[in-house]
Amino acid sequence: MTASISIDEKKQFVRWFLENHRMKRRECIWILNYLLGHNHLLDKTHFVEDAHYCPRAMVISTTESKDVPFRFYRGHLMTADAEKTFHDLRLHPDEELYVQLNFRNLPRSPEYVAVLEENPFIPEDEAITETDRLAAEELLSDSMQTIQEEALLKQIDEALDAEDRDAFFQLSELLQKVKDSRRPKGE
Repeated sequence: MTASISIDEKKQFVRWFLENHRMKRRECIWILNYLLGHNHLLDKTHFVEDAHYCPRAMVISTTESKDVPFRFYRGHLMTADAEKTFHDLRLHPDEELYVQLNFRNLPRSPEYVAVLEENPFIPEDEAITETDRLAAEELLSDSMQTIQEEALLKQIDEALDAEDRDAFFQLSELLQKVKDSRRPKGE
């Protein structure tokens, strides 16, 4: 885990969340209020993304989200039954609980960012690093340019076959611009 989030910060966030968002299921309101009333539980609660990887997790969605309304995970078991979740919270108050909240949060709200923690259970091969993202973008860009060049070369061949000088020169100029845009600056 990264920096520890205080109980007061979590309470402030949960109150803000309840005031500003409507849940798909009213039981989610009850569960969040239950957490608010029990400091020990809230201390063991961590707000993360991709909670389904965690050993004990809860996923709550608001009405503006397209995600499932509610899920509770315990080990390899999953339930949408809020009563079973309440029972688990009461029965195991000393276990860590990871909560994923699905709501419209773009741009990310400062309230959410203040309590969001890194999920320690995301498999390494699932996590996309910034380096991976940049490499994928570069590969996609190169692929698109290659496709564009191939299409222009085909059109140039067609212009030559049709003896269309204007189209040939126009397409050749466009091909050169595409090739120039591929070269790194300063070459």
